[in-house]
Amino acid sequence: MFSQTVEYALRAVVCLGQHVGAALTTQELADLTHVPASYMSKVLQSLGRAGIIRATRGIGGGYLLALPADHVSIYEVISAIEPVQRIKTCPLGLKSHGTNLCPLHHRMDHVLAGAEKAFRETTIAELLNDSNPSTPLCESRLVRLGVKKS
Repeated sequence: MFSQTVEYALRAVVCLGQHVGAALTTQELADLTHVPASYMSKVLQSLGRAGIIRATRGIGGGYLLALPADHVSIYEVISAIEPVQRIKTCPLGLKSHGTNLCPLHHRMDHVLAGAEKAFRETTIAELLNDSNPSTPLCESRLVRLGVKKS
């Protein structure tokens, strides 16, 4: 359903949400999220343009969330990379259907609407505070890089 770039962006934002107040470099984010550094750089540019993250320069510089994790939804991250494409008109271009979608495309759009709603209602903080025993990303890599989990 989502591109690899969207997956990488979500990993990066979750990782930054785990490290409140600690600016992470492109390389640190790439290592922590298992994303090639050159690809991570492009993802970070898109997230920065969308106002989800911000960069700090100089010693100790890197990337931080621009807003608290409880103010950033999964939907915003997805939209920064590849907005959800709802089905508004017949994908086959059938003039007889127009905006009156057939049952198949209507159902597909209904599913997309439900996913969009769930993503809008779920913040990064909710993911990080979930009671699931599996924490996002790999904590052992955090320790090796000398990064403290917040």
